[in-house]
Amino acid sequence: MTVKKELRQRLRKVLADIPPQELRTKSLRACHRFFEQPEYVKAEVVMVFLALPTEVETSPIVLRAWQDRKRVLAPKVSWNQRRMMPVEIRSLTDDLTVSSMGIREPVSGIVFPVSMIDLVIVPGLGFDEYGNRLGRGRGFYDRFLAHPEFKGTACALAFEEQFTPSIPAGPLDRHVDMLVTDETVRRFKT
Repeated sequence: MTVKKELRQRLRKVLADIPPQELRTKSLRACHRFFEQPEYVKAEVVMVFLALPTEVETSPIVLRAWQDRKRVLAPKVSWNQRRMMPVEIRSLTDDLTVSSMGIREPVSGIVFPVSMIDLVIVPGLGFDEYGNRLGRGRGFYDRFLAHPEFKGTACALAFEEQFTPSIPAGPLDRHVDMLVTDETVRRFKT
């Protein structure tokens, strides 16, 4: 079994063991910490992942960003092209659907220019002290962050329990610029 596979299993168990009420409390703490960051304050266009049950709930970020007059994008996945397309959303109910893979995503919409995205909020199972990210293994975010037109900030949003000393990284793995958790903010040298 590969190191990444073992690490994914261990981190999934760690997340599954956090009680739902504690997940909600920790999510709100992470979101409030995120709102205080200059990268969020300056951003005009924010792309946000739509959380799975054991991820930091991102709905508060979407609602606050709209309140702050920011444009909010969410990834729409093209499984056959193996890529994500940033699509603007204006509602957390009307504009979204659940894909066959169980992921909430925009129903439809015009693909937003990658070059105009200021901040991408990135999910993951684990993160280390160098900004390396352990995703779910399909490489969608790695390919997106490697897009030559993306010049914004990649900000991971996670629970402190997802911080781990070391994550193996290969040539196609993309690191994040910063990590915001329910307990702290880490910035990584690029």
